[in-house]
This record gives sequence, C-alpha cells and structure tokens, in this order.
Amino acid sequence: MNTAKNYNRLALFAAVLTFVVIVLGAWVRLTDAGLGCPDWPGCYGHLTWPQDEGSLAVAEQVRPERAVDVGSAVREMVHRYAAGILGLVVLGLAILAWRRRSDPRQPVTLPIALLVLIFFQAALGAWTVTMLLKPAIVLAHLAGGMLTFSLLIWLYLKTRPRQPQPNLQQRRLRWPLTLGLVVLVGQILLGGWVSTNYAALSCPDFPTCMGQWWPDSNFSEGFTLWRGVGVDYEGGVLDHDARVAIHLAHRIGALVVIGVFGWLLWQLFRTPGMGRPASLLCALLVIQISFGILNVLLGLPLWIAVAHNGTAALLLGSMVWLLTLTGEKPAPSG
Repeated sequence: MNTAKNYNRLALFAAVLTFVVIVLGAWVRLTDAGLGCPDWPGCYGHLTWPQDEGSLAVAEQVRPERAVDVGSAVREMVHRYAAGILGLVVLGLAILAWRRRSDPRQPVTLPIALLVLIFFQAALGAWTVTMLLKPAIVLAHLAGGMLTFSLLIWLYLKTRPRQPQPNLQQRRLRWPLTLGLVVLVGQILLGGWVSTNYAALSCPDFPTCMGQWWPDSNFSEGFTLWRGVGVDYEGGVLDHDARVAIHLAHRIGALVVIGVFGWLLWQLFRTPGMGRPASLLCALLVIQISFGILNVLLGLPLWIAVAHNGTAALLLGSMVWLLTLTGEKPAPSG
C-alpha cells in the first residue's frame, strides 16, 4: 500500500511541476524571451547563461545581428531546467509503473505514453528555438504542455487508494462534460494562436474592437498555420487585419465556452453530490473570463497574462477531474 501511495504522490508532484512549467513557459513567451538562448539545450554553448565578460563576448558572436539579453537567457534557462526536472520525474513514473506491472491497479500504458510525450515536447522545445518561434511549433509546444498536465492529473486520480463510485445521475454527466472539454480545448488552442501571433492587443477595447463590432479582418491570412522556414517570428509577422481576425476568433470562442459551460454548470448544480465541483468550475470560469477582459482593458499586464494561461490549465485539469469523478464504474452490489 505504501508503494501505491508513494506512486500516487509522485504523480501529483509531477502534475504540480507541469503546472509550474506551463506558467514559466507563458512567462518566457510573454516577456519575449523565447529566443533568449539561440541554441538548445544549452545557452550560447553553455549549460547556463552568459555570466561574465568573456562569455558575453563569445555569446555576441553567435548571433551578431541580435544583442545578448542576459535577463531573457536566464528566464529561458529556468524554464528549461524545470522542464528537465519534469522529464526525470516522468521517467521515474514510467520505470516504477513497469516494475509494478503485475499489480492490476497500476496503470502502465499511461506513464509510458507520458514519457513518449515528454520526449516529443523536448523536440518541440528545440524546434521552437531553431525555427525562430514559428507559431505552429510554439502552439504545438503549448498544446503538448497542456496535454501532459491533463494526463498527469488523470494518472494521479487513477492511482488513488480509494476511488469514488458515482451514481447513475452523475454518470449521465459524461456527455455534457465531454462537450465542455472539447470546447475548452478549442478555446485554449485559439488563445495559444493569439499569443504566438502577438494578437492579444489587436483589439484594444472591449466589448467592441477598435470601436466596431466587426472591424476589417483577414481570417484566411490569420489562420494560415504553416509559413516559410527561416523567418524570425519574434514580435509577429502578420498584418493588422490578420491579427484582428485571430483576436476576434478568440472572442467568439469565449462566447461559445460561456454558452456551453453555462449549460454544463446547470447540469452539474442540479445533480446531487456535484455542487462543490460545480462551484469550483464556475469560479475558475469567472476568473478566466475576467483575466481575458482585463488583458484587453489594461494593455496586457504581465501578471494577468501569465495568470490567464495558468487558469486555462486549471480549468482543463478540473474538467479531467470531473470526467474521472463521473466515469468510474459503480461498485458491484451484493
């Protein structure tokens, strides 16, 4: 039993660490530190950032066209260190799961899948740098982080010593929750596309956009997912109309989320035993919407923008939790 408890605690630690990595990634992206280190996995050929005049002089020669920003390099490397520790923890989870594979209560496929995902995330992290912040790669990296967080939450919940047993009414919530999860994932991806294309302030007012309900926009240009290799995407390369289209799509997505989650919350509150989870989900949704509006009205303050990313992850984790609560098979009677 102690081994099972320790495994469960390690899975929880990995999930919390993943959340930290997601927040650090948002911090790096929003402070334009994604190219603070132009190489990978080190920084200007070292395991740390340039720390003295000699290393700074060498670093200046790596990319002469870009001045070395030590602060950006520090933020980038802190993110990489945290991600590296997470990789080791997930490796430990996979090894322990394989060793305990004879225990029918021990998930094996999920920890191994997580390890594969971590390797792919590392590759995406490298491509983010070498492809100069190409939006499609950065978005895939963000999505991979959110998927890692969701799967670790699921692993933690699946390895709890005592599994809750939902009743029939609670199990009927699976369809509304699944729909809510799909809509939420879509909105998170739209938000990532806004961020990677630097479109957060393309509509500087709310609820209108530049004083109009539907300003000039270019959706075909804004949602061209793959562009030329070798282009430096830091700061964005799209024109204003394309960025407006991306921003508008995210606002429309928010309306869809509000509608679907309003229906979902009604279903949750009217189901016995789901009041507290519903209250938590409702609170997170209100906070997330407020952060989104404040980002526009206040000109994208760093802490609010980072918190907006973090709350999106918490909403996603809450949906995984609710799906787990309502998805366990009832205990056999008799």
